[in-house]
Amino acid sequence: MNLKLLGSSLIIAGTALGAGMLAIPMVLARFGLLSGTILMLVIWSGTTYAALLLLEASIKVGGGLGMNTIARQTLGKGGQLIANGLLYALLICLLMAYIIGAGDLVHKMALSLGLDISLVQSQILFAVIAGGIVAAGTGVIDKLNRILFLLMLAVLIITLFALVPNMTLAHFFTATNDSNIDLIKTSAVLFTSFGFFPVIPSLVSYNEQATHAQLRNMILLGSFIPLMCYLLWLYAVLGSLSYEQLAQFNNVSELIKVLATRFEGIHVILSLFTSLALLTSFFGVALSLFDQNIDLFKQNRAVTYVLTFILPLLGALFAADKFLSVLSYAGLILVFIAIFIPMMMVLNLRKSEDKAQSVITEDVGYEVAGGQVAMVLCLGFGLFLIGAQVI
Repeated sequence: MNLKLLGSSLIIAGTALGAGMLAIPMVLARFGLLSGTILMLVIWSGTTYAALLLLEASIKVGGGLGMNTIARQTLGKGGQLIANGLLYALLICLLMAYIIGAGDLVHKMALSLGLDISLVQSQILFAVIAGGIVAAGTGVIDKLNRILFLLMLAVLIITLFALVPNMTLAHFFTATNDSNIDLIKTSAVLFTSFGFFPVIPSLVSYNEQATHAQLRNMILLGSFIPLMCYLLWLYAVLGSLSYEQLAQFNNVSELIKVLATRFEGIHVILSLFTSLALLTSFFGVALSLFDQNIDLFKQNRAVTYVLTFILPLLGALFAADKFLSVLSYAGLILVFIAIFIPMMMVLNLRKSEDKAQSVITEDVGYEVAGGQVAMVLCLGFGLFLIGAQVI
């Protein structure tokens, strides 16, 4: 795998790997290590398969196209409208959340440097500068993301090594809740932790010279990295703290405060991790929306820059509560846009190919392994995720 493909895998991983990772042990601790690990692997398998379906659709319609064009060519105008509506609702609200969070970080940093700028000015400053980086192109994001992601991994490794000496194996085998229903309910939290799918069409376009196998491996590696980070963090925290301790925490800050009693610098290190995770997630989501707007509006990069960031910025400044309420439905939106829509795209494409092959026999290009059995399992996975959010 060359550096460009490796960088693309890191963009996928960076988009998925957010600050929410720190809360995963608090969500899964009561179910024990085995149940938590199995559920994590199920979620990872389902989301990765669905991502490969989107890759198949992107390749078969010609590659280098945004979700807008892929949806139009595979689902028709009605499907295109639904897919665009769900995608924009998700991406714009995510960008608003990132602008708010990053603006707060910039504001605190400015105050520590003696600069007197308001929170609003900090949000505008971040959106303008970070948006400019996105508008500069995928290549620029790729190179910057490599640095940010490697720093984030270094921070995580330092934290894990600091926690290892205090780990207790007995904690791994303790489960205080054996309710399958309660375990299933946590699926929504874990599912959103693998929400990297929107960036795939952009990366297919960026790696236009790559083979189908290379693109597949790019996605597999990009999804595997966050899986390993989540599991290692889960093991480290569960081994360091008992469920009784974890059950007392109302938020991640309390978890970090307790861990800081064992490792003095962990508060600073995990704060740095949170900041880096926010940036890598922002770049992945912003790149997805930017390329979606290029595909939909067919404007130059300057106009697309304004189209991409004006609404998230205005929403963050003036109507954050109203817009961010949409994020309470992020899990459901993500199920439809990341699982069901790629399934429908591929089903329609494969039906068209079956008809064409009755006349012309030739290689139809990349196809995800598993056939109809895997598609049925993917459908079941999507229904499982919906059930997890409504029970």
